[in-house]
Amino acid sequence: MSTESSASLGITESSVPAADPTETRALHVHLPTDKELVLKVIPMPADCNANGDIFGGWVMAQVDLAGSVVPARYVDGRMATVAVNQFIFKQPVRVGDILSFFAAVTRIGNTSITVQVEVFAERFRAQGRYIKVTEASLTYVAIDDAGKPRKIVKT
Repeated sequence: MSTESSASLGITESSVPAADPTETRALHVHLPTDKELVLKVIPMPADCNANGDIFGGWVMAQVDLAGSVVPARYVDGRMATVAVNQFIFKQPVRVGDILSFFAAVTRIGNTSITVQVEVFAERFRAQGRYIKVTEASLTYVAIDDAGKPRKIVKT
């Protein structure tokens, strides 16, 4: 970590046991104030892999949905996901977690918009305490009715 203290970054460590008894210390963070809450969802048992954790692909689909909310305001029409620039799974997602998806536009080009998405989980038995579980950067492109890129009108 850089010379900034953990407290100045809004990160606190808690010795309160998490829902999983094998976790003795959980990293808890404050929710971002520079991004917009665009989606909240609770994963269910049908979304699990063989290990009992939520499928990474399910999380990726939710991130794609959440990431498209803010750019839709700029595109004014159809758009498509053209790139997943970065996707980091930081912690597993569990059945019953309350997931909060925060998004912000990081770049607007001629035909494309890049968005940063951060996902925080409130464990079912530790509500009010947040853990960052995923972060991603995605790029969407405005498209016309033929599926061809079209210019984004900046207002």
